[in-house]
Amino acid sequence: MKGRNILLALPAAAALLLSGCAMLSVEELYAVPRRSEEYSQLESAIDSAMIGLDYSAPISGDNQQPVQMADLDGDGVDEYLVFAAGDLEKPLQILIFSQGSDGACTLTDVIESNGSAFEQVEYINFDEKPGCELVVGRQVSDQVLRSVSVYTFSGGSAEQLLVVGYSKFLTSDLDSDGRSEVMVFRPGEAESGRGTAVLYSVSGGQITRSVETELSVSPSRIRRIMPGKLQGGAPAVYVASTTEEDSIVTDIFAIAEGRFTNIAFFCGSETTIETLGNFYVYAEDIDEDGIMELPAMIPMKQVSGGQEEEPSYLLRWFSVDALGNKTEKLHTFHNYLGGWYVQLRQTWSNRVSVAQGGNTYTFYVWDHEYLEAEPLFTIYVFTGSSRDEDAVQQGRFALYRAEGVAYAAKLEPDAAAYGLTEEELTDSFRLIRQDWRTGES
Repeated sequence: MKGRNILLALPAAAALLLSGCAMLSVEELYAVPRRSEEYSQLESAIDSAMIGLDYSAPISGDNQQPVQMADLDGDGVDEYLVFAAGDLEKPLQILIFSQGSDGACTLTDVIESNGSAFEQVEYINFDEKPGCELVVGRQVSDQVLRSVSVYTFSGGSAEQLLVVGYSKFLTSDLDSDGRSEVMVFRPGEAESGRGTAVLYSVSGGQITRSVETELSVSPSRIRRIMPGKLQGGAPAVYVASTTEEDSIVTDIFAIAEGRFTNIAFFCGSETTIETLGNFYVYAEDIDEDGIMELPAMIPMKQVSGGQEEEPSYLLRWFSVDALGNKTEKLHTFHNYLGGWYVQLRQTWSNRVSVAQGGNTYTFYVWDHEYLEAEPLFTIYVFTGSSRDEDAVQQGRFALYRAEGVAYAAKLEPDAAAYGLTEEELTDSFRLIRQDWRTGES
């Protein structure tokens, strides 16, 4: 249900509640808009309830507005939730307003709690009852675990179903029953240095708790949490964390044979990958088939035979199923600093080497005995004022044009022996996507 929630701040609410402007005259289009009566009553009710309080929007997650909307009781009409804080015994306040058919807005419930800030808010279908449940994570202090609570409103007012401590949490439907579970990450035993993951769900009207499953490292090292799918289509949660060796290890949490499991433990060391040119490499759906792939590094043999300061690598991408069985997907050359990558055909990709000269990258393929390397194609990056013209001269063809840069390629004479065409190479070239939450590649 998270995807259907309507999020808004109060200044935007007026625009959302105003009638449409279709079929208006020119004078009406340029007239100062008037607030609807419904919005005015909502604003008045919130202003009255907010005396002595300040807005306190959640600081992370998808829902970061101070005023949000959700159908909490399942009657088909959204309630308004205002996240606020004040100088009170329980400083964090969630004010819940209902609006009648006549537009009258009433404060119907207040959830009070301890803490310094709302960290994360989700709306999910957690139990079998109508309406969506409210999941609220709160920061308590820097010295203790955060606290996450799940509330239901099916009885007409807020009822707390669950409250647990956490370092990180997320909601996800891992068992594909149409209802979300709450996954909580917490520190484990100090001796091991590893954290634990626990899954909370509802079964037969009762809250159930899974067995604890270990993380590879402490939850304080988590960098990304990525919902995805295993090979075969089962849902999973991919958790990427840094290690003390400054690499990335990916844990994969899913339901395997009816049990909450970290599938990465079946895969051994292949779920750990070193940094690539000082960039972390994360799992992603690299081939856009709906299945998450994991990266592994393949060292490339140097073409020149000289000494390089840093070794060069290809990336081998593979998926896993619920039992940890691997499926090879594709190989890529990623230029993280330049922001692009190219997919390579698997029949010869593991014999590829790349030689860089400035903004020119020539791809070679070794023979099966690794005695001779033949140039296959070259990628060029042009940034000058004549970049668009340079991209299509001297046998080159354009791969991609972006603001301030043109990417081009040229097939070398040996490309014909491998059946490589301009169309295939153009289709294989991609820009590296950035994570919108972190800005990281």
